[in-house]
Amino acid sequence: MKNRTSVLIIGGLIILALIGLFSSFMANPAGFIQKIALMAVIGFVIFFVVRKFSNSSPQKKEQRAFLKAAKQSKKRLQQKNGDSQMKSSSLGPISNLKKHKTKRKSNAHLTVIDGKKGKKKNRASL
Repeated sequence: MKNRTSVLIIGGLIILALIGLFSSFMANPAGFIQKIALMAVIGFVIFFVVRKFSNSSPQKKEQRAFLKAAKQSKKRLQQKNGDSQMKSSSLGPISNLKKHKTKRKSNAHLTVIDGKKGKKKNRASL
């Protein structure tokens, strides 16, 4: 019963809004189009401002993590091939020391979840 009344109320509001839009368009078509265009421009501006300043989107974080992992794997492949050893040995021992001092590993924030490993499941109850 509640669901039916809410549908009727929302339907009535939509019908009244359409009647208001139609009467506004008939009274002043140029002003109506101008107001609609102004609302659309303001909506786009708000959308792009919110999109620009929202840095917490998961897609951006995943993209950054992917790029970081790609750089690390590229470095590992170069070290295996010996390309980086040839370049660093030609520069001398001082550059090797600087390279090792500036190299930092990323901190992996991992947590261990202890489960009930010792307890066996009673498969007969399934």
